[in-house]
Amino acid sequence: MGHLSVGDAAPDFTLPGTDGAFTLSEHRGRRVVLLFYPGDDTSVCTKQFCDYRDHAEDLAALPAVVVGISGADKASKDAFHRKYDLNVPLLADEDGAVAAAYDMDSKVMGVKRGTVIVDETGTVAYVHSFRFALKYKTVDDLREILEQLPAPGIPST
Repeated sequence: MGHLSVGDAAPDFTLPGTDGAFTLSEHRGRRVVLLFYPGDDTSVCTKQFCDYRDHAEDLAALPAVVVGISGADKASKDAFHRKYDLNVPLLADEDGAVAAAYDMDSKVMGVKRGTVIVDETGTVAYVHSFRFALKYKTVDDLREILEQLPAPGIPST
């Protein structure tokens, strides 16, 4: 798929997840943080989502809906979520179509580690992927990014 940029319409999708089906367009009116990650129950991904769990109050205070997206099936997501008592819903992008639509697909890892923030109108407000999948955006990073985004209806300068 092509390169996704800030200002583009966010591709809509519906994926099965640990909290049931998730459809992006059903969350219009709220910001949505899409956390793309390479795999369930892998070392850095486990550290990332356990970090979110350990900062649950801070995560819940973010002015956004937060979900994780990677390949593998829903059973894998359910097992990973249950094993570590995670608080972020995990979505199963089995065929990689959503990762491809968001330019987060990778020939090496399947899915890049990255963050996309969709604003209240369904527009891409922030895109970042890590060249190497060893780092991730912490809750503090996400808060800072969300605070720096323009308020709804106010164009960025």
